[in-house]
Order: sequence, then C-alpha cells, then structure tokens
Amino acid sequence: MTTLKPSHVLLILVAAIWGFAFVAQSTGMQHLGPHSFNAARFLLGALSLVPLWFILGKHKLPLNKDLFIGGLVAGSVMFAGFSFQQVGLQHTTAGNAGFITGMYIVMVPIAGIALGHATNMKTWVGVILALAGLYALSVSDDFSINKGDAQVLVGAFFWTAHVLILGWLCRKVDAISLSIVQFLVATVLATVMMFMLEEPTMVQFELALLPLLYAGVASSGIAFTLQIIAQRQVAPSVTALILSTEAVFAVIGGWLLLNEQLTSNQFTGCGLMLLGMLISQWPERKPKLAMEQGAV
Repeated sequence: MTTLKPSHVLLILVAAIWGFAFVAQSTGMQHLGPHSFNAARFLLGALSLVPLWFILGKHKLPLNKDLFIGGLVAGSVMFAGFSFQQVGLQHTTAGNAGFITGMYIVMVPIAGIALGHATNMKTWVGVILALAGLYALSVSDDFSINKGDAQVLVGAFFWTAHVLILGWLCRKVDAISLSIVQFLVATVLATVMMFMLEEPTMVQFELALLPLLYAGVASSGIAFTLQIIAQRQVAPSVTALILSTEAVFAVIGGWLLLNEQLTSNQFTGCGLMLLGMLISQWPERKPKLAMEQGAV
C-alpha cells in the first residue's frame, strides 16, 4: 500500500504552487496584456533556474545540437500553450482554466496511440469522464462553448505536445539546461508578440510585479526544483496522479483570492474532470516484491 511520504508532500506543494499560478496570471492581466505578462514571466523563469544550473554543476556539461534544436521546438510549443492559456484567461475563470489545462494529463496517453504506445481501459474511462466534465464546465445551455474555455482548451493540446516532446528530449539532454533554453526561446517569441500587439509601459510591469514574480519564480524555479527533488523517490505514475491536483488548487485559489463562484454545473464538471484525471493516472497495483524494491 502506498503511504504518504515527504516526497509526496513536496509534489502536493508543487501542484498547489502551479494551481495558484492561475490566480497570479489572472491578477497580472489587470495591468498587462497577455503577451507582455508572458514575456516577463518567461524571462523570470529562465533567470530563476540559472542559480540551480550552477549549483548542480550543469554549466559544466557540454552543449550540443540536440539541446538547442530541442529547446527551440519545446520553447515554441510552450509559448503557444501559454499564449492560448493567458489569452483565454481574459474570458474565463482561473478555476476553469486550471481544470481545462489539466486535460493534457488525459490527452497525452491518447496522443501516445499515434506513436504506437499501448493504452489501457483506465485511460479510456478517464477520457470519457473528463470529456463529460469539460462539457458540464464549459458548454452553456444553448450548446455554445465559452470563448475563453475554448482558447484554454487549444492551449491544452499544445501542453500535450510539450509533454511528449520533453519525454523524448529528456533522454538526450540535461533537463535544467533544456528548461532554461526553452524559457529563453519563449521569451523571444512572446516579446515579438508583445511589441506587435501591445504597448506596455514600465509602470504596468511594476504594478504587475508580484503576480509576475509568483508566475515566473515560484511557479518555475521553485516548483521545478521541488519536483526534481521529489521525483527521485516517487514513481512517475504516482507523480502524475499527485500533480493532477493542480486543477483543484486552481479552483481553490480562484475562490479564495478572486472571489470566483462555481455553479452546480461547474461543480459537476470539475468533479468529473478530476475523477477522469485520477482514474487515467491511477498507478497499477505492484507485486509485493516489486514494491519493496522500487520507488512508490
């Protein structure tokens, strides 16, 4: 039987940090446009990882083509995911955005089918429940989907691609170095969009400083570090299960800090989506000997 360990607590903390980041993103856009906010948070995210990069001696590793090409691809996809998410937050709640973004946990194994990966019955049950929840959460009585929810959902497809790309790249390059490169790539792309579509001022950046620090430093540097520490002792399936609670924390954050209220349909939708995420990622029961020898 899996028991709660310090590493599990760290992962719950990571999920909470990520969930409350949706509140920071919503609050930050009271002063900044979506692309301006993203450009600043990406830059802060890259800078926040540099000390860890030095402390762990990653700067001594040789640079290679895979790192730069992989960082370019991953950073571009991450930029697209964050862009749709941030633009969508202008028209939906932090809670809705958190749950819909969490759909990537179900989408990843589905996308894996196209790559020849096996998909079990748990995944399909999770998909059906998550889709039912998404309908209850986002679709109105006249069968139209909320504009912001639709934009966040498009972003979830990019997060699915991002997870698959990182899953392939992590075997080839250092994770922290890759994260820094992809954040820098995303910074450049978001900055281009910022100058094309928005006209931010330094005063606006100053007014949004606290949300930016949370989204850029806490949600990237701190949470990333805690995740690395925790995953040394936790199996990947259990890690995904715990991190899926990010969506729950997004709703809690929106309720506590933004005074967001959920209708009965939205409560039902959130419940179905969370159940679908949990079922799809629930770890298989291991033989006793395997449990004694491996991380859980």
